[in-house]
Amino acid sequence: MTTLILTVAGSDRPGLVAAVADVVDGHGGNWENSQLAELVGVFAGVIQVSVADDRQSDLESALRALDGLLTIAVHTGAGARTATEQPITLQILGNDRPGIVREVSAVLHAHELSIQDMTTETKDAAMAGGRLFEATVSARIPASADLASLRADLERLTAELQVDITLD
Repeated sequence: MTTLILTVAGSDRPGLVAAVADVVDGHGGNWENSQLAELVGVFAGVIQVSVADDRQSDLESALRALDGLLTIAVHTGAGARTATEQPITLQILGNDRPGIVREVSAVLHAHELSIQDMTTETKDAAMAGGRLFEATVSARIPASADLASLRADLERLTAELQVDITLD
C-alpha cells in the first residue's frame, strides 16, 4: 500500500468532500485521516489516503480530473516518526497582533520541534473590545531537546508578545 497526502482547496460549496471521497473509493483507496475547514468562503484541507501500489497512478489521474471543482496536490507519505520523540501541547491566548505565529514557530524550530497539528482562531474580545488570538499547537519534541531551555524561551515570548503560553 502507498500512503498519499492530498491537499485540497476551492470555493466552498456542497459536495466537495463527497466528490473527493467518491474518487478515492472508486479507485480502491481508503480515506484514513483528514483535517478540513471552510475559511472565508474557501474550503481547504489535508487528507491521508492509502491505496494499492498498482492503483496509485489511476487514483492520481482521477483526482486531477476534479480540477475546476477543487485544486488538489498529491504527495507521497514520508513514513512514521521516530519513537524517541515525545508529544507536547502549547495553548496560546492573548490580544491579536501580527507576528505571534512567526515568533512561536521560530522558538519551536530553534528547539527542533516538529509541529503535528496547529489550530488558530481570532475572535472579538467580549468585555475588553479588540480581537483575541487563540492557538493550540501539538508538536513532537526530540529526546535530545532541552525542555528547560524551551520553557525559558516560551516564557520570554509571553512577556514580549503579551500572551499566555501554556506548555503541557
